[in-house]
Amino acid sequence: MRRAGMNLRELTMALGLIGSAAATACGASSDSGGFGSDTGQEGLDPGVGQGGAQDFGRFRDILLDGGIPGPETIDDVGFFNEHKLDLPPAQCGDSVCIHGSLGLMANMISGSPCTVVLLGMNTPIDPATLDRPPLNLAIAVDTSGSMAGAPIQYVREGLEGMLGALEPEDRITLIGFSGEAEILVEHAAGDAPELAQAIAGLSADGNTNLYDGLRSAYEIVADHHDPSRQNRVILLSDGQATAGITASAKIVAMSEVYNELGFGLSTIGMGAEFDVELMRELSEAGAGAFYFLEDPSAVEEVFVEEAQAFLVPLAEEVKIDVDVTDGWVLREVYGTKLAEMSGNSVGIDIPSLQLAHRLETDDHDEGRRGGGGAMVIELLPTGVDTDGEVGTVQFSYRDPATDAIVVDQVDIASPLGPWETPEAGYFGDFAVEKSFVMLNIYVAFQMAATRASVGDDRSAMTVLMSLAQNVEDWLADNPDYDIEDDLVYVRLFIENLQARGDAGTLEPESLPPAPEPWPHD
Repeated sequence: MRRAGMNLRELTMALGLIGSAAATACGASSDSGGFGSDTGQEGLDPGVGQGGAQDFGRFRDILLDGGIPGPETIDDVGFFNEHKLDLPPAQCGDSVCIHGSLGLMANMISGSPCTVVLLGMNTPIDPATLDRPPLNLAIAVDTSGSMAGAPIQYVREGLEGMLGALEPEDRITLIGFSGEAEILVEHAAGDAPELAQAIAGLSADGNTNLYDGLRSAYEIVADHHDPSRQNRVILLSDGQATAGITASAKIVAMSEVYNELGFGLSTIGMGAEFDVELMRELSEAGAGAFYFLEDPSAVEEVFVEEAQAFLVPLAEEVKIDVDVTDGWVLREVYGTKLAEMSGNSVGIDIPSLQLAHRLETDDHDEGRRGGGGAMVIELLPTGVDTDGEVGTVQFSYRDPATDAIVVDQVDIASPLGPWETPEAGYFGDFAVEKSFVMLNIYVAFQMAATRASVGDDRSAMTVLMSLAQNVEDWLADNPDYDIEDDLVYVRLFIENLQARGDAGTLEPESLPPAPEPWPHD
């Protein structure tokens, strides 16, 4: 996410992070073997995303404030969503194409082998030609006293920016909630003067009756329900429920009733005091996104995004079934909270898929979020020779435009023998290579945050310093904006641990062995 007054390059230069390390081949792209091999045609088709992700903002904000983030502040779905992958062309002949590609190399933390399969989705549909269904959207804004001053001003500006992304056919409800909910404008056209007037008149005072605000939003969306529209709610708050029904379980239960009726929900948390767990749980159940705004000025980016890409359904009732051969053990699935594992099979049921907001790998002027819905499966080789067969992916969904059920299958293969790991690694295409690096960075953040949370700063620094060197070496051969930005926060995490003073002095050349990120591999 872009922060006001400082871009990535300025921050990188200020911290002196990206050095000129000697090039080291960490992984070589291959154009032979395996589904998803490089066709020489990249970055042409938009990615496809899923909802329910906590974005990377809270983790970043803690680091930028000089703190040490806890493991609960980073989410694999949200972290992956901030990385744009150039998948192979979407040539499956349908609205959504799925790709499966194998990658393996020594991991970037301890050096032990790591094998992954990337599941990525994209679409041949040109966003410029995609007609967004009109909205039946209710926006519930926290107008309690803690929102007074700059926060409510940013919300006004963000909603005003959103007006430019609305169409006259859209119908918008605006609700303010403090001690109780107040309907400020109901079911107004996207270009209605009273909507702009209600936004301009937003003010802040009183307690936070989150239950009443959210319930009122759902009730109005239900009153005006129209199957030809996107029937959704956006909830924004900077605090915890302090009035009315305050129990999180009751708020979630109420919300789920409306979610089951087909009403989606996205949540936005501002500041440092909002109820992170509640807002995340609400968005997951509502098949929406969960945003943490470390910079309140970014609220405009979120509102515009919600009015555009994330409200365009490309597929519904999505099912992804992965079966792995006996040459491998299925260890873990990252990038989704909807996976059910059973032996060497995993099933993933996703309510809906939307066009990803970010269309290019270097398109970061408006922030990093919205890259797509990449999922990464970790495998452990058993040594059984399966003649290169790794597994199959069964993919199906309902096309919301025609109600037709679309079915596809992709096979995942490897040109390598059992236990074979080339020194430079093997990757079916660059997308899986980048996803391998993403996974290593995510796992390192989780490991370091977990260790630091129990006072083991030295072990946390060992993890991060080992990772940082390998990521720098990889970037020397593979310049990539997203991974460069990740490295900024890896280095900042190290600096904050050093400043805390509990880890002692560690130099890269004298690092102790890093703990195993995947101890059974």
